[in-house]
Amino acid sequence: MSLILIVLLPFLGSLVAACLPTNARNFEAWWAGLVALGCLALNISLYPAMADAEGPLRAVVSWWPEIGLELIFRMDGLAWLFSTLVSGIAVLVVVYARYYLDPADPVARFFSFLLAFMGAMLGVVLSGNLIQLALFWELTSLTSFMLIAYWYHRADARRGARMSFTVTATGGLCLLVGLVMLGRMAGSYDLDVVLARGDLIKAHDWYLPTLVLVALGALTKSAQFPFHFWLPRAMAAPTPVSAFLHSATMVKAGVFLLMRLWPVLAGTEEWVWLIGGAGLITLLLGAFLAIFQQDLKGLLAYSTISHLGLITLLLGMGSPLGLVAAVFHTLNHATFKASLFMSAGIIDHETGTRDLRVLGGLRQLMPVTATLAMVAAAAMAGVPLLNGFLSKEMFFAETVDWASHWPLPLAATLAGLFSVTYSLRFIVEVFFRKRHPELPKTPHEPPYWMRFPVELLVLMCLLVGMLPAFTVGPFLHHAVTAVLGSQAPTYSLSLWHGINPALVMSCVALVGGVLLYTAMELRRPLGQRPHEPLLHRFDGQRLFEQILWGLTSLAGRLSGRLSRAGLQAQLRALVIVVLIAAVLPSLRGLVEVREPSAPIDPLFAVLWLIGAICALATAWMAKYHRLAALALLGGTGLVVCMTFMWFSAPDLALTQLVVEVVTTVLILLGLRWLPRRLPPSVFGLRPSLRDRLRRGRDLIIALVAGSGMALLAYLVLVRPDPESIARFFLERALPEGGGTNVVNVILVDFRGFDTFGEITVLGIVALTVYALLRRFRPAQESLLLPQQANDPPDLTPEEMAEHGPLLVPGLFMRALMPVLMVVAVYLLMRGHNLPGGGFVAGLTMSVAIILQYMVGGTRWVEANLPIRPHRWVRTGLLLAGVTGLGSWVLGYPFLTSYSPHPVLPILGEVPLPSAFWFDLGVFSLVVGATVLMLIALGHQSVRGHRGVIKQQQVEQQSEQRGAIRWN
Repeated sequence: MSLILIVLLPFLGSLVAACLPTNARNFEAWWAGLVALGCLALNISLYPAMADAEGPLRAVVSWWPEIGLELIFRMDGLAWLFSTLVSGIAVLVVVYARYYLDPADPVARFFSFLLAFMGAMLGVVLSGNLIQLALFWELTSLTSFMLIAYWYHRADARRGARMSFTVTATGGLCLLVGLVMLGRMAGSYDLDVVLARGDLIKAHDWYLPTLVLVALGALTKSAQFPFHFWLPRAMAAPTPVSAFLHSATMVKAGVFLLMRLWPVLAGTEEWVWLIGGAGLITLLLGAFLAIFQQDLKGLLAYSTISHLGLITLLLGMGSPLGLVAAVFHTLNHATFKASLFMSAGIIDHETGTRDLRVLGGLRQLMPVTATLAMVAAAAMAGVPLLNGFLSKEMFFAETVDWASHWPLPLAATLAGLFSVTYSLRFIVEVFFRKRHPELPKTPHEPPYWMRFPVELLVLMCLLVGMLPAFTVGPFLHHAVTAVLGSQAPTYSLSLWHGINPALVMSCVALVGGVLLYTAMELRRPLGQRPHEPLLHRFDGQRLFEQILWGLTSLAGRLSGRLSRAGLQAQLRALVIVVLIAAVLPSLRGLVEVREPSAPIDPLFAVLWLIGAICALATAWMAKYHRLAALALLGGTGLVVCMTFMWFSAPDLALTQLVVEVVTTVLILLGLRWLPRRLPPSVFGLRPSLRDRLRRGRDLIIALVAGSGMALLAYLVLVRPDPESIARFFLERALPEGGGTNVVNVILVDFRGFDTFGEITVLGIVALTVYALLRRFRPAQESLLLPQQANDPPDLTPEEMAEHGPLLVPGLFMRALMPVLMVVAVYLLMRGHNLPGGGFVAGLTMSVAIILQYMVGGTRWVEANLPIRPHRWVRTGLLLAGVTGLGSWVLGYPFLTSYSPHPVLPILGEVPLPSAFWFDLGVFSLVVGATVLMLIALGHQSVRGHRGVIKQQQVEQQSEQRGAIRWN
């Protein structure tokens, strides 16, 4: 339970923080700090059990056991180290952010995003399932996007957030594919099973593509070459976010993944070249570019890239000692980099700038902060008696062991030299150089609790540097053992190993870094800094933006070619694509057919001939006489309805009949928006060649599409030896679903989850139509157009209400509403055992309301039938969801049906299936969605009617005034 709480607590805390008032800064900070502190306490409490257990601690939440869908949380030494690091630094970041953020900032939103970010990272670290890990992996990208874009009023924050999300989310998609392939190779997505089958995976044909995909996910997240450019642009985030992101989260997720999958993927030549090569280039490139940065956080960002490259290179070597050094340096880097970013935030907060050309002389004005920052920078440079020196010396020793790769020690020494140089820049130019007269603010020491996290982290740098075996030795041992198991090597954390090549390399790096910085200072003019040599033209951000621009331009050109202003062209392209995609399966199925079991009935053939004639006549008349075309289209629908009756499908026939009524009315309301019809004289005109070719093309497409659908239906009916599932439902509908109407039992019980998704989509569509039509204003030329001779008028609902006594017996239609409501309730109540159900009952109820719109108009119905369709939609979804949750609460799968048969007085035995409430939800949502779309269409017709009438009146008055003036 504690494992689940560690991941769940930050997300719950994030929801609560989002609801807190934005001006209660102290309370929000206290809340976020307590949540992070609670996660840290849970981690610490689990350490004895983790250390004593023979295997990882596991917590499993069964979601869908039949298909193996489970949430698995596991904790071993590596996961414990990272989760403790994440939650511990989160506590310090929250304390620091309390004093860093301005009271005008939306603090509640900041802490809400920060806690969600923390929860996502903890989910990555503690996931015991590959797909679950990929889910939390993407959550880290999403939450980091929100944190980087926290100051969204700044353009650089928006650009940096988009860039980081695009790069890391794209890598996350590659990782998802790689993890799916990894699970398929291992035969399970359980992480313990996958880690135990490393030899099988390495020998598989899919190993190389899987390695590439996983590497893309890890390298993009950890800002490794060539994806390193996004990390410096993320410095637009608030400094607490930068400190958290660079030290314990986000970028550390990539190296954690490489450590986690090290037993499965490491140890091959492909691993060495891919992971080790990317790490080596990133190590040198990041260190070199850090030397020339003018922004204080930019310098630290490129140093992070370099140190991540160092860790990646150690992992890429594939040796056990390399893994030990990588884990150790990950821990050390987190402490000194978090303290450095917080120090940079204090400097920015107190001076108003991060520009190294302006900063200077802060040692006298901020002596405590200066001392802390200098110690942390010395740890970053690898100065003895600090934690960075120990792990960097282990790195040097490991490169020396690669005797066959002699350039590697040279590159490692050069990178160490660069790290000393940019660390000296940080120390000298901020604290020792003469204070610049243009400093925006007069600096002073920050509040104590703002500096306290830095003090604690610097103290850890000193303690680990001087007492490594005592402070981090046990934790490092458990982390290494969790990855390597019995293959864990013997290593020493003592301060002195004698004079060896690693010590010589450290000394060369320290001395060479000092000399390089001194030479650069002597060669440059005061207050100036040249571009980085050789590399200033290679800007990853520029390349990224060019790629995005190219993709956007390509999408625009494709969209311009594939989409047109008219809907017909888009529908035509869609139909053609579907036809092409369906050709091969249909041709293959055409070969494998059996003889029809019964001859074609002549009466049925005549029925379908009538339907075909109505369909063709609809296409012909649509251009000249829309009402007639609509009536013919209804004839085709009636033929389909009779077809369902012919094949003993009364449920479908009843539904089709009601759908025809509803759609006919909705189309009638939409006819008012269509452009002007051609005059009757067009019947006597000879169409142009281009018009005839276009019609012929559309006719051929329609015939092919219709024939294809007919062929598909025929192949389904005559497929050889069909393995139909009909028998399954027929046998279980009554005993397990509690109803004899198999169709309805399938919809509300066996496939209830599908139905729930469908009604959700229907509700979304209705709300979308309503929202779009609220802002839509039809063109005036498409409303109340002059009627042509011999062309019957198209009437709006208001006109139909005005002429109701002449067209429709209005009183009879209004009296019909109670009858239709009773029929709707009857169909709903009997739907579980006889033809009916919530969907057809809802449509019947909708027809009753639609008839009132037809005879009374929109205003009459609103005054006499106060229907609130939004509430119907909401109630329907709530009923359906609560029905499913009720079974879930009782320990059964979602939407499991229960069918009691109590014996009641007078009534006797009465079936009361729980699926009735689900069906009632379907009924309510169908009524609400249909009426909502009807109201949207009806109101637009009224608006258009009033607008055109008003325009016509204005024009008439203008003409009259002009005539008077002329006279």
